[in-house]
Amino acid sequence: MRRALYAVPLLVALCGPWLASSGDVLHGVSYDPETGWLGTDFAGRDVWQQVLLGGRELVAVMVLATAGAYLIGVLWGLTAATARRRLADELLMRPLDLLPAVPSLFLLLLLATLFPGGGLVWIVMLVHLPDIARLVRAAALEAAHGPVVEALRLQGESWWRTTVRYVGGSVARTLAADAGTRLTGTLYLAAAASFLGVGVSPDAADWAVMIERNRAGLLLNPWAVLAPALMIIMLSVGLNLAFDRALRRP
Repeated sequence: MRRALYAVPLLVALCGPWLASSGDVLHGVSYDPETGWLGTDFAGRDVWQQVLLGGRELVAVMVLATAGAYLIGVLWGLTAATARRRLADELLMRPLDLLPAVPSLFLLLLLATLFPGGGLVWIVMLVHLPDIARLVRAAALEAAHGPVVEALRLQGESWWRTTVRYVGGSVARTLAADAGTRLTGTLYLAAAASFLGVGVSPDAADWAVMIERNRAGLLLNPWAVLAPALMIIMLSVGLNLAFDRALRRP
């Protein structure tokens, strides 16, 4: 049951475009609950076809933005934690202290306004970068200044083995615990951006866009809103439960 919570929306998102009919099927009647499996949307399009087409980009943004933020944030945090001089640590971390003071959604909108062609993946990645770098630095400080690291440096071990393999390995479980909430946080930001029209066209086949454009006809055909909303909720809850279960294993 837990696996189905995230497996179903992931399968729909990844395989849906191949299962959907080619092109948008226009029926001419908006919010017709009798047409197709789930009726039609505000433009008279088949809701089921839109659900099949609307998840791939959202999931792609979630995965790519989270992976990119971890890749840069982990290296950033480890470099700051293992810096031998406090000045280097300060120069790396102090600029990042400014960004968490701004609410994430507001920061996303601000970055989208400043860099309109930057792409949603890069914008969401920049939003998450400060938190990840700060988390990694805080978790790695003890190991980074311990006797093992000093011994590795005296033996002439490389930066990669000392910093990434040893110090990075010491924070692996902390990062795994953070990954579940980080993924769902990225999903929330990507869906919120699409809901507000950031980075997507107003009539795009996107789960968040479907919710925004069809909410006016909720009473006429509730599936036009409920179907994409259920996909997002199932994916968010399912991923959190999956990571929690994985972390409980010895």
